[in-house]
Amino acid sequence: MSASKVLADGYGQCNTKGTLFMALLRACNIPCRVHGFTIDKSLQKGAMTGFVYRNAPKNIFHSWVEINFENQWYELEAFILDKTYIKKLQERNPECKGAFCGYGVAVKDFRNLIIEFDRNNTYIQSEGINQDFGVYDCPDELLKEHHQEISAFKAFAYRHIGRHLMNRNVRKIRER
Repeated sequence: MSASKVLADGYGQCNTKGTLFMALLRACNIPCRVHGFTIDKSLQKGAMTGFVYRNAPKNIFHSWVEINFENQWYELEAFILDKTYIKKLQERNPECKGAFCGYGVAVKDFRNLIIEFDRNNTYIQSEGINQDFGVYDCPDELLKEHHQEISAFKAFAYRHIGRHLMNRNVRKIRER
């Protein structure tokens, strides 16, 4: 999806938010690139439920944005989830003191997430990576070589139903 389509939709997932983020960074003359890979679907359990989760591929296409700031490249992934959502997940899982995997999160230390940028990398799903595609100058270049491997029917169902249900689940978690 183009950045303008993501804005028109009013929400997105990791890859669409990355496309929008890159457009905003470039509008501010901040050099950036996209890093593509796949993540294990288990880290989406809870954000994806029911038939959406059952029919999701084992390896889900994912990406983060890298920026060049003060002549250093930084990997920024944590922008895909907001503080309120993460806080609600932590409240729902008070027993979790170490690694956590689910609800769109896969990290080593659930209580001490590095999600704020202060000249550092930020991650929220890095522990779920299972296939790395490397870096590309733009999302379109990445998608020419790598994309989600699913049938046309599943792609249609996800685009028109699944992503909306996933966003509804995330909204419910955030509002509780």
